[in-house]
Amino acid sequence: MSNGLLEGKKGIIFGALNEQSIAWKVAEQAHAQGAKFTLTNAPIAMRMGELNKLAEDTGSEIIPADATNLEDLQNLFEKSMEVLGGKIDFVLHSIGMSVNVRKGKHYTDENYDWTLKGLDVSALSFHKVLQTAYKMDAINDWGSVVALSYIAAQRVFPDYNDMADNKSYLESIARSFGYHYGVKANVRVNTISQSPTMTTAGSGVKGFNEFINYSEKMSPLGNASALDCANYCVTLFSDLTKYVTMQNLYHDGGFSNTGVSQEVIEKFAE
Repeated sequence: MSNGLLEGKKGIIFGALNEQSIAWKVAEQAHAQGAKFTLTNAPIAMRMGELNKLAEDTGSEIIPADATNLEDLQNLFEKSMEVLGGKIDFVLHSIGMSVNVRKGKHYTDENYDWTLKGLDVSALSFHKVLQTAYKMDAINDWGSVVALSYIAAQRVFPDYNDMADNKSYLESIARSFGYHYGVKANVRVNTISQSPTMTTAGSGVKGFNEFINYSEKMSPLGNASALDCANYCVTLFSDLTKYVTMQNLYHDGGFSNTGVSQEVIEKFAE
């Protein structure tokens, strides 16, 4: 159902890969709420995904960009403003990658070249996106930038590996850059700490099915789906949340505030 929450707004959505992607769902919901936007991903990710279908369904243009490359990002913002006919109102950063996780390297035995690559893609790219937009004055006053995070930034999930460090840095960037962008142009910057969600990236983490099952039993409302996360993103892009900034917002069915659930207690009593 559309309420026209994003009618007239223009955006850039990073990271849609396939129908499992949260970014994919965000694009669909933003389109349904009246937004126009460009879609972007790294060229290698685009070859793996199905982005053309999403672009067709939402009437969007695809602009390939490596989010770790400043020239690519400047080109992305320039072309997006040309295509959309003006400055941007919202940006979704839905990017994450760990070579150590992919290669099965334990957290206590990291390959640091891989660690730095994952940090650049998963977190530093967020700073690069914000810095590029800030210098270009590419985002309208009262615009909104959202990045996706996970509670492993605060709590230990052993197999989440160096992605936990990446998410911690990502959330810190939202606070620090959120201050400067708020002072400059009332642009708000937030992260969403989403329930474990079965995406292509998430499914690469060892024990991810166990993560999801445990979280489902711990959360009073159960796990939030990718579609529910997309709807939350839409509210943060809208004018209804104009004074929410520099926050890490938990969207996890209550998991983050639950010490233990009755269902988990009963499980261990078996």
